[in-house]
Amino acid sequence: MTDTTTDPVRDAARQTFRNHLEYLSSGRIPEWVELFADDGVLEFPYGPEGFPKAVAGKAELFDYMQNFPKHFKVQFTDLVFHETVDPSLVIAEFSSVGTALTTGRPYNQTYISVVETIDGKITRYVDFWNPQVAADSLRGGADGVFATIAND
Repeated sequence: MTDTTTDPVRDAARQTFRNHLEYLSSGRIPEWVELFADDGVLEFPYGPEGFPKAVAGKAELFDYMQNFPKHFKVQFTDLVFHETVDPSLVIAEFSSVGTALTTGRPYNQTYISVVETIDGKITRYVDFWNPQVAADSLRGGADGVFATIAND
């Protein structure tokens, strides 16, 4: 699948998604937050117990993601966009190759993302990822790992 199309709405939505990956992997959290609409929502359908199922609004998004660069050094790879009927909708598969900074363990994750945009801003991002991969990389198991991230 090609990365660019002849549809400017689709191209803008995909560029926003590419920017999301770039800003997150380089720890540019304030810029990452600006990719979202003021009332944008980030959802985690497979988040573990005690983890938020959704984070809404720029302030909550910043509070939630500000510690990501302290815990993970990642590079996103293997990005594939899937064609959608709605050009403002992005469905993407990708991977991360990285390290949990506190343990030195690998953090190699596979993702599927469903992202709704309006005028190039993310209004809803549904993030499908495996929380056990994060737990294994941070602690070697799930015990207390997500409380550690939240309490930074």
